[in-house]
Amino acid sequence: NTIFLSILFHFVIFVTNYRNKNPILIIMPFIKLKNIEEKEIVPGYKARFIHSENMTIASWNIKKGYFLLEHSHHHEQLSCVTEGEFELTLNGKTQVLNSGKIAVIPSNAKHSGKAITDCKIIDIFNPVREDYK
Repeated sequence: NTIFLSILFHFVIFVTNYRNKNPILIIMPFIKLKNIEEKEIVPGYKARFIHSENMTIASWNIKKGYFLLEHSHHHEQLSCVTEGEFELTLNGKTQVLNSGKIAVIPSNAKHSGKAITDCKIIDIFNPVREDYK
């Protein structure tokens, strides 16, 4: 949770100035996740997304028994289980992640997973996940 809170504290967004239409930088040190709409990306995987200029943070709620099929993407990804247990297979090697364990998923690495229990996971992606906007 410390990594996630640190990132949230330094989170910034760009908005448009109504008068001159130029982007301006606004510092948003605190964000309530419950105020962000939850989206179900694949069955059993619901998330709230925060996007900065260079990153996307996903706060996932995953139902027990749901699979994430093998895939890869050009984004680097850090994945931290905050509650429950999640079985992650990364480049053919499988490990069970639980609270406080972090997986570092390189760009274009094949990975898949399964929620062993209901779980909460924080993912950090670089660059921004445009497909999650």
